[in-house]
Amino acid sequence: MVRLLVALDDDLSQANAQIRAIEDMVETADGAEAFLLHVFDDNPEGASVHQVEAVRETMDRLEAVGVTVELLESSGDPAGEILAHAEEYDVDQICVGGRKRTPAGKALFGSVTQDVILGTHLPVLVCGSADE
Repeated sequence: MVRLLVALDDDLSQANAQIRAIEDMVETADGAEAFLLHVFDDNPEGASVHQVEAVRETMDRLEAVGVTVELLESSGDPAGEILAHAEEYDVDQICVGGRKRTPAGKALFGSVTQDVILGTHLPVLVCGSADE
């Protein structure tokens, strides 16, 4: 059985790319368990992971292909939270969405994906958006 931490933001197109990659992986694995994590930047109204469309869509589609799904939510630094949850849930792989960025954009704004890749010994599956 493969255990995945799937880090999702609000971008449904990215979530669709992640779903497709995981569906392909599940076809060859002997079962899969996915922990879907959404990290809120700032959550003063107390929103829930259940309110994030990308999370709901991912959960529904993965459960439809037989993946056991658990929803997780957190607040704070996305990369730090992703890495902490990967360790806490003892996953085999981390799946993140990637965005196209210019070199200047990376230098100015940082990259959650880059921080996750550099911060773990686990394999990291980076998926672009479904529109790319």
